[in-house]
Parts: sequence; structure tokens; C-alpha cells
Amino acid sequence: MKFKVSVPASTSNLGPGFDALGLALTLYNEFIIEPSDFYSVEIEGEGANELPKDEKNLFLRAYRSTMEYLGLNQPIKVKLINRIPLGRGLGSSATAIVGGILAAEKISGKELSLPEVIDVAFKFEPHPDNVLPAYTGGFVVAATNGDLSYVKLDFPEELKVIIVVPELFLSTEESRSVLPNSYTKEDVIFNIQRVALFLGALQKKDFGLLKEAVKDRIHQPYRCDLIPSFWEILSEGYKAGAYAVYLSGAGSCIGALADKNFDEIGKAMCNVFDALGIESKYIVLDVDKEGARIEKV
Repeated sequence: MKFKVSVPASTSNLGPGFDALGLALTLYNEFIIEPSDFYSVEIEGEGANELPKDEKNLFLRAYRSTMEYLGLNQPIKVKLINRIPLGRGLGSSATAIVGGILAAEKISGKELSLPEVIDVAFKFEPHPDNVLPAYTGGFVVAATNGDLSYVKLDFPEELKVIIVVPELFLSTEESRSVLPNSYTKEDVIFNIQRVALFLGALQKKDFGLLKEAVKDRIHQPYRCDLIPSFWEILSEGYKAGAYAVYLSGAGSCIGALADKNFDEIGKAMCNVFDALGIESKYIVLDVDKEGARIEKV
């Protein structure tokens, strides 16, 4: 039995929706798996020289944790084909976790419920805004309070997501360490209003509201110092025609929403990084609606 698990990238927070909003994208990490007498890992693409190839590999850890949950043990040989940049706020870790869980389901012949999937996944990454879109696909709004509540919403077909990828690695831990332990009532109200506005603007397809709707006082003002010329990059994205520009996840990628001028927007934001001597590229992506999937090889 040899098979492939494909898991989409995700862009999260989308401005004010800190740890609540996530969007699956048409960029995928693939995992080619077959049963074996011993564990082995091969990595191609992003992180080929940085990621561990032993039992510390996150995919294997998620796989083995799931198999342990199921009361089973079956070593595998896995080849990781990584297209999602590491440490950039595009959910690369979530793809490894979700991929490992699905591989265990396929090998075992058993299917976990969503609460069971989340229970395993949260051992490694307790943030639903990346794990859920990677698993379910689409635009996800999630809330946790011991248990997980979520809804998958339609996302306007007209909008594409332009992702600017600078050569700046930011760990989630580093990006979270700069956040304050408490916020003012005014800042919390500011974000609540804009999450509501963001969802309403998408529902009504009133894209002119998105620039205001993606403003944030919870994480972007504190993380912006980790990314040189952050506010200038946002400004250039808007000048080029973006409806919304925001920090993707914990960064360093910057996302933009638009229905035209995709290349112009991507180039305008990359030009700011270029002027700083920081290499960057941009990718124009659609929303992945399917989520993680298993295919024959």
C-alpha cells in the first residue's frame, strides 16, 4: 500500500481575527507514504536541509501519536515534498500534523472524528486557525474553550490571495513572545468591531470595507517591528490596488486580498523588500475548498 496525503497551506488571523480566522490556500505539502519495517524520512523542497529526518520530525510525531491513540504501531517510510515555506505564517507545521494524522487513519483503516483529530493535533499546535483550514479546507471561523466550535463559510470567488514571501524566518514562539499579556478595553472593542465588519463585508461582497476591516490592535502593532518596513509594504499593496493587506499568521509573509492587479500588487510589495536588500517573491493563490486529501500514487 502506497499513497499520498496532500495538505493545503493556510493564511490566518486576516488582520483582527487573532487565533480565530483561517483560510486554506492552493499551495500544498505532499507526503508519500508506505508501510515499512522501520521509520525513515526523506525531504524534498522547503526545509530539506533544516528539518529533522528522525523521530523528531513533526509529521512522524503526529503519525505516531495518532497510531498510539488507536492502539497500533506500524512503521512507515515517508517522503515529504514541501512547497510551503517554513516559519513564514503559512501553516507549514499544521500540514505536517494533519498529514501525519491522515496517514495514520489510512494505515490503520480507522477514521477519527473531528474532535479526535483536533485532540491529537492540539498536542502539537493548539491553534485552530491553521489546523482546521488545513484539515477541512475553505474559510474557517473557530473558537476554543476546552471544546472547539467552528463554522466553515463561503469565501468570495472573485478574491485571490497574494502572498509575499520574504527571506525572513520567524518562529511562532518568537512572534508570540512580543505580544502583551493584557489589552485595553478600547483595543479589544476595536478588534471585535473589525472582525464583525470583515465577515459582513465578505458576505455582502462590499470589498471597499476590507481595508478598514483588516486593521488590528492585538498582534500586528507588536509584530511589525520584526518585519522591516512593514507599514510601507502595506501601503504599497494598497496603492497597487489591494482591498486588504495584512500579516499572515505570525509572519513573516504578508497577505493581500484583491480581485485584479494581482501581479502589480505582488511586485509593489516585493519592491520594498528588494530596496532593503531582502530577497522576496510573491505567489497568487486561490482558496482551497477541499482541505487535506488522500490519493493513490
